[in-house]
This record gives sequence, C-alpha cells and structure tokens, in this order.
Amino acid sequence: MYATTLFVVLGLCATALVNAIPVSHPFSHNAFSKRAGNGKAVFAHFMMGNAFPYTQQDFEDDVKLASASGIDAFALNIGTDDWQPGHVKMAYDAAAASGTGFKMFISFDMTVLPCGSPADAAALRNYVTTYADHPAQFKYDGRVFASTFSGEKCSFGSGSPQNGWKSQFYSQLNGNVFFVPALFADPGSFPSWSGAMDGVFNWNAGWPVDLTSSKVSSILGGVGLHLGPLVKAALNTASQTLAKFVGSTDSDQSCINGLKGLSASGAKAYMTSVSPWFFTHYGADSFNKNFIYYADSHLYNTRWESVIQNRDEFDLVEVLTWNDYGESHYIAPVKGAQPNSQAWVDGNAHDGWLDMTNYYATAFKTGKYPEIAQDALYAWARPTSTNANAPDPVGKPTNADTMTDAMWVAVFSTAPGTVTLSSGNGNSQDFIVQPGVTKLQLPLTPGSTMHATLTHLQLQRFRCVR
Repeated sequence: MYATTLFVVLGLCATALVNAIPVSHPFSHNAFSKRAGNGKAVFAHFMMGNAFPYTQQDFEDDVKLASASGIDAFALNIGTDDWQPGHVKMAYDAAAASGTGFKMFISFDMTVLPCGSPADAAALRNYVTTYADHPAQFKYDGRVFASTFSGEKCSFGSGSPQNGWKSQFYSQLNGNVFFVPALFADPGSFPSWSGAMDGVFNWNAGWPVDLTSSKVSSILGGVGLHLGPLVKAALNTASQTLAKFVGSTDSDQSCINGLKGLSASGAKAYMTSVSPWFFTHYGADSFNKNFIYYADSHLYNTRWESVIQNRDEFDLVEVLTWNDYGESHYIAPVKGAQPNSQAWVDGNAHDGWLDMTNYYATAFKTGKYPEIAQDALYAWARPTSTNANAPDPVGKPTNADTMTDAMWVAVFSTAPGTVTLSSGNGNSQDFIVQPGVTKLQLPLTPGSTMHATLTHLQLQRFRCVR
C-alpha cells in the first residue's frame, strides 16, 4: 500500500452503488422542472483535464449518470491543453444526444489560463459565443451561464481586475452572458465588480477551511489534537462540537451580504458549494500541495443539510467535484486520466456519495426531502490511523491531525429500526433509528474492519462488511 493512502482512502458500502446506467435510487419524488426560469439547480464541477481519453460515449455515460443522480449540468473546468476545445464540443454534443435535458457551461480555470492581454479575454469570449445557441448550454436569466475558478487578479491589460473583466469580457458580450465567477476576494469588494459579473460562486464554502490544527486544538481543549484513537464518548463529543463548524454558513452569508451592493442589469445569483472530502499529497517536485481539510462529522451530509435549510438564500449549488482525483473529492466512478493521484485513488470508489446526492439535490430544488423508498446504509473511513507516518519524502499532510479514527455512517431508513455497528475486537454498538436519515459514528483502531447491519422488526435488511 502506498503511504499516501494512510490519510485519504475512503471506502463506501451501500445497498446499491452507482455502477451502471440507468440508475435507481432508494428515494422517490415527484417530477419537477429542473430549469424553469431562474429556478434552483445543482451542478457538478467536471475537470476536463482528467478526461483526455474520453470519447463522446464516455461523456454521454457520465451525463446520464449525473442526471439520474439529481445533477442538472456540468461546470466544465477548462485549461490550456490544445485538445480541450474538441473535448468541450464532445461534452456539449453528448449532453444534447442523451435525451436527459442535461446541460453544460464553461468554468474558466484562471489559475492556468492566461489573462494578461485583451487577446486572452477574446479567447474566453469565444467559448461563450460558440455555445450560446447550443441546445445543451445552461442559461440563467435567459443568458449564457459562465463561471470560473479564480480570476480575481486578471486584468487583461486593462489596469485592474474589475475593469479588465468588465471591459474585455462582460461588456463585449453585449448582455448575452450571465457571469458567476469564483473570486477569492473580500466579499466587501463585490460592489466594485458591478458591470463585470452577475453573482459569485463561493468555492471554499464546501469545506470548513478554517478548521486548522491549531483551531481544532483550541476548540476541543483537553482533547487537543489526540483525535485519532478516541473512545466512543469522546468521539461523539468531538464530532458534535466540530459539526457546528462543518454546518456553518458564515462564509455564505458574507458573500450574500457582499452581493447586496452589486449593481446588475438583470437578476443576480449566489452559487454555493458542497463537497465530501479534500485531501492532496503532492511534493515539491510536482504540484507542491500537501494538506487536508477537515472532512469528518459527516461533511457531505451535514453541509447539504445546511444548504437546504437556507435554500431561500441560495440560488445554485455546485458539487465539488465530479472527477477531481488529485484533491480526492470526486463523487463519480473513477475513469479517464489521473494527475499522478493513483496512489490515493485506485481501488477507492466514492460512488456512495454520488448515490446520496439525488436525495439532497431533490430537497434543495423542491424544498422537500423525498420519501425514502428503499433502505440504504453508507459507511466510510480512512484505512489507517491518523497517527501513522507516510514513508515518503512528502510527509504528513498539513492538518492531518484534525481527523478522527472512526467509521462514519449515514443510514437512509424507510421505517424505525436498529443499526448495529462494529469494528472487531469487541467494539460494537446498537443505535435506534427512525425513518429518514440518521448519521452515526464508531471509533476505529488499527486492524479494524467495518461491519454494519440495519434491522426492522428482527428482519435484517442490510449488512455491510468491509
């Protein structure tokens, strides 16, 4: 086993992992219009750079899988590879051919795309005009929807980022673009972007990025950073305490307040994010990023619940991500190309998170959680202890000591029942669950395995062993 798997590998057990098309989910709901007017929608961030081997059929397979999972469009993250424009066309054509009503839009990756001259802005505008009339183009307020990753420092040779995006990109599209960039900037500066954008995408809202090692140590006091081998009582206390930060919408509110001062000719939109995980382990000889964001306390479920609770203030949601393997927050089956992330990706399916997405996406778009029509139980954990050391020159990722040695379980139950969790060595616990979603956890120790059963009236409905 590669040392990088010490901190990241996440195995999920579920009644029906998403491995085939079409997909059936353990949730039932009434049909609804996904994109009527300026209605709410859910997207998934798609890393085009990881799709080099894709054919149009590969894109169509992904489209059908995403659509069946409650996702309305892919945000196509594009960079500088000369083959990417052709793949973008294949993606759009695949969506149109799928018969699902699924859409696409461009998310310009401004950490790699050049943005120092008017010609660089013209290259971006070309994507907008090329797909403006494509049947698979996602539109908002009747305009071509477009987004970014970063871009707050791009001036396109026009003096300032605000003036650059306004004069070289937005204004030259003559009102035909609805632009919602991910700006890593003070929300207090958003009014200065009037005339350059129609909203903002809060990329970092998907994780509690402020839960660093020092902050967690301060919050938990006596427990400090000895989170790895916690006993049951301490695990529950730590999880409940940190879940408040996982479920926080403080950064969302800051962005929403900042947008109040933004002048726009039409509608404005706030797009937030949800994500199940974030781990990356690259050394100085490659991407030089080696850190983890706190992802315990049922991050994906808890974040979705907060988003749904505040849906009146959130217009759009982007799941991070569909296929970003390098940062470990992929929810789709692994396919395509990897950015040298095989050590912590291969053999580690995250499909269970995709399976859950339909439940939460439906609730966000309709305002009502769908009925659970079939029992499902999802369990995940890292395979080795937080206290382990990686025998490679990269070393432990920053904030690794914020994570807990535990199995995390989400139970989707149709009726009252009993869930039994065990990890071997006599470590077992029963939990009473009610209809709906119940989040559970149990400590793990080195050598542990994951076992879970759900029983209704003495009838064992599901057993997960990993």
